[in-house]
Amino acid sequence: MIHQMIKTLDKVIHFKEAQAHCDIPCKIYDPSSALISALSCVRMIDLIHEVGDGKTLSVADVAKISRLVQEKEKACSEVKEQVRIIWGDYFKAQQFEQVTNAHTMVHDIMMQASKCKQGIDRAESEMLLEKVNRFADAFWQTKGIETYRAPCPYPPELETVYPILNP
Repeated sequence: MIHQMIKTLDKVIHFKEAQAHCDIPCKIYDPSSALISALSCVRMIDLIHEVGDGKTLSVADVAKISRLVQEKEKACSEVKEQVRIIWGDYFKAQQFEQVTNAHTMVHDIMMQASKCKQGIDRAESEMLLEKVNRFADAFWQTKGIETYRAPCPYPPELETVYPILNP
């Protein structure tokens, strides 16, 4: 009710629109969220393919596929968001000097995430994960931290970049 009153009052008074920006320089950046989202994209595609052959789907199967597709799309958007934040907020001149192909790398991730949203090809989602792995490796390189690759401990059990935090 209060919302409706304010909305009506705004039509008469025309409140100035407030602009807010929440980029607090907290310096907490980590590509692990993007990696988990890329892994989630692969996993959702695997689960979609497990539902059935596509010819004899029940209503429940269609509903399940719908939910899985929605989660896959959300995971792809999350990859884009997390990579964009690191690229836009963390990367400065010094990091761009260290990672000379950063712009191309980020653009490739954005394009690959869009491809994954458009279909259910596992190879495309594995390619997204690989691009995010390279980005994660480059990110840790800018911090002088070595990385290693190991299979993640949950499905889809694909190789993921991890920082070596205890040398």
